[in-house]
Amino acid sequence: MTGRSQPKAGAASEKSTDLAAISMQAPPLSRRLAAFVYEGVLLFGVTMAAGYAYASLTQQRHALTGKAGLQAFLFVVLAIYFSWFWSRGGQTVAMKAWHIRLVRLDGRAVPQGQALLRYVLAWLWFMPALAAAYSAKLQGSAAVSGLVIAGVLAYAGLAWLRPDRQFWHDAVCRTRLVNWRPSPTNKAPDSLDKRPHA
Repeated sequence: MTGRSQPKAGAASEKSTDLAAISMQAPPLSRRLAAFVYEGVLLFGVTMAAGYAYASLTQQRHALTGKAGLQAFLFVVLAIYFSWFWSRGGQTVAMKAWHIRLVRLDGRAVPQGQALLRYVLAWLWFMPALAAAYSAKLQGSAAVSGLVIAGVLAYAGLAWLRPDRQFWHDAVCRTRLVNWRPSPTNKAPDSLDKRPHA
């Protein structure tokens, strides 16, 4: 009887340890924006590699040729990138560096379908500003970039209208960004006796 109950106790202990490493409080907005910027730097390399692969597969000779196809291809590549990381650990590389994790409202892992929905709705960061730039017929890259940055900051500021300080697309997807650090049990103990033994 005792031998059969031990695995359940061990599983419960492991589960509680994982949940203990998660603080359900939203990370500070400044840290989330820092991770956002870092993510953009990393995605520059991802999109460059994907663009090169697309040009090689389609024999694209000019950057303006097949532009719509390239944009659709990059949209799919980014969807795979984010949904894969979010549904397997809840963290991209940038989120891991800034100790941020994506979870469901109950603190559990996000399934792939929910992660994909969040990716689509996360374009709310950019679409209002891009739509405004298109309506105003802005041509200069500086003007468009400035409008996009202003739109991103405005959307991030909307989190202050929510008591939990979560972003609005997370509210729709029933997900949340939380503080997360590796569990101390996963680290090597510092108290090991490293003296040579006779």
